[in-house]
Amino acid sequence: MKVRDVMTANPITVRADEPLSTAARRMRDGDVGAVIVVDGTEVRGVVTDRDIAVRAVAEDLDPRTLPTGELAGPDVIATSAEDDAATAVELMRTHSVRRLPVMDGEQVVGMVTLGDLAVARDQDSALADISSVAPNN
Repeated sequence: MKVRDVMTANPITVRADEPLSTAARRMRDGDVGAVIVVDGTEVRGVVTDRDIAVRAVAEDLDPRTLPTGELAGPDVIATSAEDDAATAVELMRTHSVRRLPVMDGEQVVGMVTLGDLAVARDQDSALADISSVAPNN
């Protein structure tokens, strides 16, 4: 099975220079727990709802003025749409992440989550059960 088969296509993105509050609104409006941060066509990283709560709000940073790119990590961990799903699982395990931007060459085409992979690998697992009824996180 390829990443393309399990990913969410057309992921929600936010420009690195847009305020964190914009990222939060896009998460709310899209019913997702993460957005992909871009700078032009370059992927800068992923920002999650937890990043906003723990790394920004809890530190009294102003989400109306803080650029979203400030929370994107320095290293982008991504996978290819043509990679095997097992490759995405191994990337998540190695880098302790739950979400990966999916690339087709230089273009971001999707997002794959731990829940997506759980559903694809074992639809009867507890994580798959939770992921199939929860919002796309």
